[in-house]
Amino acid sequence: MQLKGLLFDFDGTLADTLPICFHAFRRVFQEFENLHLTDREIQAMFGPTEVGVLERHIRDKARVPQAVEAYYAYYDNDHPAVVAVDASMHELLDRLKRRGLKLGVFTGKGRRSYEISCRHLGMGGLFDVAVTGDDVTRPKPDPEGLRKALSALGLQPGEVLYVGDNSADIEAGRRAGIRTVGVTWFTATSADPAFRVKPDIVVSEFGELWRIVDPLAPPEQSRTAGRPGP
Repeated sequence: MQLKGLLFDFDGTLADTLPICFHAFRRVFQEFENLHLTDREIQAMFGPTEVGVLERHIRDKARVPQAVEAYYAYYDNDHPAVVAVDASMHELLDRLKRRGLKLGVFTGKGRRSYEISCRHLGMGGLFDVAVTGDDVTRPKPDPEGLRKALSALGLQPGEVLYVGDNSADIEAGRRAGIRTVGVTWFTATSADPAFRVKPDIVVSEFGELWRIVDPLAPPEQSRTAGRPGP
């Protein structure tokens, strides 16, 4: 296998952002429905984008636009306090890019929250393509988003790995014909640490992913190529 790119899920994979998702939903459902939901109850609603979740579960449909704006306000304003910037993840992504690999994202979150997180975490310029829940008609585990990302990158399924933290990611990768890597490095907030659908590989640390990629990626260009010897 000649590896040419990596595709990543976002929440729970590239960043420990599930807590800010839970926080924003919890505040909105308290405010608009007087519901006090647990993380597990909120997680059970996942699948559609944030807007889709609110459209489905806010009973007064006339208030859905207001609930959506409230969600994004909580998500944006409280993001820095809830989600830490992880320098080790930035280092890993930079290293992958320097190796000449194309990087992409396929996330179920909407474009607006994806861009908010990228802004707060300094990830905006790291990816060659980002497919969000707003860009597909069929959410994970359907592979539609992965196929769109592959097309945008000009790559074949056998040339990439899909990295995710839950069974929907792994099933989507399988259905797209892509080898999958399940990550547990944010286990405390992972949506699915046991993986009901088994990945091809499971890793628990950022460095493990690099050790998998290193022998599969194109040879690194020597920085001293063309220089005279000592």
